[in-house]
Amino acid sequence: MVYRKNLYFYYKNDKGLKEKLIPLFQAAEKNGFSILDDPKNANIIVGVGGDGNFLQAVRKTGFRQDCLYVGITHGDEVGLYCDFQLNHFEKMMETFMHGELEVRRFPIIDVSVDKESHFNCLNELSIRSAITKSIVIDVFIDDQHFETFRGDGLIVATPTGSSGYNKSTHGAVVDPKLKCFQVSELASLNNNRYRTLGSSFLLSESRKLTLKVVQDGNDYPIIGMDNEAYSIRHIQELNIRLSEKIIKTVKLKDNSFWDRMKRTFL
Repeated sequence: MVYRKNLYFYYKNDKGLKEKLIPLFQAAEKNGFSILDDPKNANIIVGVGGDGNFLQAVRKTGFRQDCLYVGITHGDEVGLYCDFQLNHFEKMMETFMHGELEVRRFPIIDVSVDKESHFNCLNELSIRSAITKSIVIDVFIDDQHFETFRGDGLIVATPTGSSGYNKSTHGAVVDPKLKCFQVSELASLNNNRYRTLGSSFLLSESRKLTLKVVQDGNDYPIIGMDNEAYSIRHIQELNIRLSEKIIKTVKLKDNSFWDRMKRTFL
């Protein structure tokens, strides 16, 4: 089918990796695929190098809605987003040539900073203090004040991102079929003045989360979006929703999200 024929590969500029990719490129072209230098016309975008490079492939190509994203590991990288291994690239070619592709759809979140800049995240958004001082954040759900947080920061994770940074803070691992996002705390301070829920909580797809940074001198927080960090001066407000966009990836037989969880953690 035509939509399977244009491939774009995103990978680090590494001589050793490029040499390993040559047989894959040759096999793809032999089977009628075109290897593109520009992702704009690609039907399939392939991130090579584990989950970190997969996230970068999605971010650098603009969270495209009209293509499939595919992840390939080439070593010992973690591959929760990656269905294929570079050492067994024949399986990928066989899948695209003859397999019945099932499409897995991953939710993403939409973030606006001070109602001006807009970003998407496939894994998570985090807001953390950049100095040796706790950060104070007023948390609103659907414009209603919920709590005032004081501590190191907050994480807002998608279901697929729930198994990463979020899990390390004892957040729940969430099935990607649930249309929701999760809020988790980083070292909250609870006393007579500041009181938080003290646990992660889930918000449905219809909810809006607003985080207002209290301007008390800690006005230069680090904003983490997937595996990129931004330092924005005098940030005041983040508005977060579950996006209408989704990321489409290949789903292989017997390789569900929970199969991946079992292989990775159990």
